[in-house]
Amino acid sequence: MAKPVIYQLIPRLFTNYCDRCTPAGTLAQNGSGKLNDITPRILKAIRQLGTTHVWYTGVIEHAHCPDYSAYGITPHNPHIVKGQAGSPYAITDYYDIDPDIARDIPNRIAEFEDLVQRTHRCGMKVIIDFVPNHVARQYHSDARPADAPDDLGADDDTTRFFAHNNNFYYIPRQLFAPSVDLGTGRDAYVEFPARATGNDCFTAFPGVNDWYETVKLNYGIDYGDHTRHFTPIPDTWMKMLHILLYWAAKGVDGFRCDMAHMVPLEFWQWAIKMVRSQYPHIIFIAEIYDVALYHPYINIGGFDYLYDKVNLYDTLRDIQTANHSAARITDCWQRLGDTAPHMLNFLENHDEQRFASTFYAGNPHLVTPSLVVSATLGTGAMMIYAGQELGEPAADAEGFSGLDGRTTIFDYWSIPTIRQWLNHGQPALKNLTPEQRQLRDTYTRILSLCNTEPAIAQGLFFDLMYVNYTSPGFNPHRHYTYLRHHQDHTLLIAVNFDSVPAQTQITIPEHAFEYLGITPGRYHAAELLADTTDAFTLSPDGSIPVTIPAHGAVIWKLTQDSTTTPTDK
Repeated sequence: MAKPVIYQLIPRLFTNYCDRCTPAGTLAQNGSGKLNDITPRILKAIRQLGTTHVWYTGVIEHAHCPDYSAYGITPHNPHIVKGQAGSPYAITDYYDIDPDIARDIPNRIAEFEDLVQRTHRCGMKVIIDFVPNHVARQYHSDARPADAPDDLGADDDTTRFFAHNNNFYYIPRQLFAPSVDLGTGRDAYVEFPARATGNDCFTAFPGVNDWYETVKLNYGIDYGDHTRHFTPIPDTWMKMLHILLYWAAKGVDGFRCDMAHMVPLEFWQWAIKMVRSQYPHIIFIAEIYDVALYHPYINIGGFDYLYDKVNLYDTLRDIQTANHSAARITDCWQRLGDTAPHMLNFLENHDEQRFASTFYAGNPHLVTPSLVVSATLGTGAMMIYAGQELGEPAADAEGFSGLDGRTTIFDYWSIPTIRQWLNHGQPALKNLTPEQRQLRDTYTRILSLCNTEPAIAQGLFFDLMYVNYTSPGFNPHRHYTYLRHHQDHTLLIAVNFDSVPAQTQITIPEHAFEYLGITPGRYHAAELLADTTDAFTLSPDGSIPVTIPAHGAVIWKLTQDSTTTPTDK
């Protein structure tokens, strides 16, 4: 089974070639990338990184400021839209493609279907967002198919805070009054009665830091008395299932489920099983931020992969930026237990600050130790964010987002490094600086190993830290080392978060030989990141001399070869 290597891109940003974007600029000023511009040539360049899946973020229609009423699309009040382009997570029509990213707006669904087919022809699978917890405040489906249930909220009893088959939560007899400007006169946004806000804000008065542009969906939990009402199946469940099946029928291979832990586990247990009864290949990825929920969301809910943000991501960031010990990585895998194969690791995504930003590492070339650990520690999925492989620093103050080390999701904008690489649809390494080419090569080497080396994709793991704390030249505060093993191949992996090279002896304990089934003896050694070779003698509790570059890593592939007689090490 392949280890998923996911490339996240936001089409609105990805193929936008505007080189003079205005902060907080309109669509007319700054433009938008288009689905049709993600060509086979571009997809093949993405595939060359070792990518197996592309996560197209923000393709479903969401709140935005431009008026597309000429195309039968209900306009959105700009006072309740964040930024000019709006959040991809304030969905206004679950059955439609956002018109911003279509060349031919009336044929936007067909353009998406063509993109799915192009992606498949280039050897990759397609993931899109499923946003189940909340919708935009002005949700209305213009594209709802004839066989779909009624629109969300169409049959709600708006006089009640909670009703079993209501799709929303209401604050009866109260006007929606957030601490943001809702306009005046005919241009004002008016909502009465107010509905609960997406981040579980059950009042009419969300603050500026709440998700005030969204409305919480009702899955059968009465947040007034915390009772649960799942029998008979709530109306919202049926509507969400229909949406999942709609997109599965379009050829989508997986769903990244936004804020999955804010939706009842019982829904996931039911819905994922129902989808897989018709589309058994579909994978489900949960955005989740609570390690205590990992077991139930995998073993009961049925998710394939979960964000390991609060565990490995946060640990690696603290090692890089807060002088935390590399030995803490051991705690990460120990905390996971048998959920480890279901983790999705990353160093960047649209919610997080760019690794190269001044808010994080400040230098993209320091990434190797974190990238190697993220990609090779387990058999679960690995994800990168478009531009990460080029060292995108997110140094622009794009508008609504401001200068925050992130690439905006709220504004019409163009990503400088992506624009340089794609060169108006003609991606080529010659368009990059030598430093960018070197960085992209680093990403390509490491990500490609995820599936060319079975020891990484499906092998066993053995942590070597406990026997190397006192090894000569080994600093457990800045170094981390482990084994991956599959059949006749063993990978010795060591990373160095320090600014000076490490010359050390790495001990392999007897227990590793027993647990992994390693045979003592002479081994041919190939270092997979630097293309060098050597030979080592492996023996229980013996040691191997290893040099790890500053801010670097080594991955020694050890293969027993009785015909090779190099000088002993």
